Amino acid sequence: QVQLVESGGGLVQAGGSLRLSCSASERTFSVAVTGWFRRAPGKEREFVASISRSGGTTYGQDSWKGRFSISRDAAKNTVYLQMNNLKPEDTAVYYCAASTNSVWSYWGQGIQVTVAS
Repeated sequence: QVQLVESGGGLVQAGGSLRLSCSASERTFSVAVTGWFRRAPGKEREFVASISRSGGTTYGQDSWKGRFSISRDAAKNTVYLQMNNLKPEDTAVYYCAASTNSVWSYWGQGIQVTVAS
């Protein structure tokens, strides 16, 4: 059982930055991809970004590539989401997830990110 714990969220002013961290409880040999999702108030959950074991990255929207950056530190079993130039519409609960066999099998509890205008 893989446990994922998010950290690094909080309140930030528009234009500010945050770096979210997703730490795994163990060396996740079975995890092929680790990703970030978010759910804004009153909206459906949406895919933000993912990174594979080999380092390949995918972003939910092309426009996010300039503001969001996903990376990983395999030695620390940690995946990061660097978010710059944050906007009020980025306010959401952000979730870390791990995929095995093309299924998002494991989820963190989520962490709040609030961007004040």
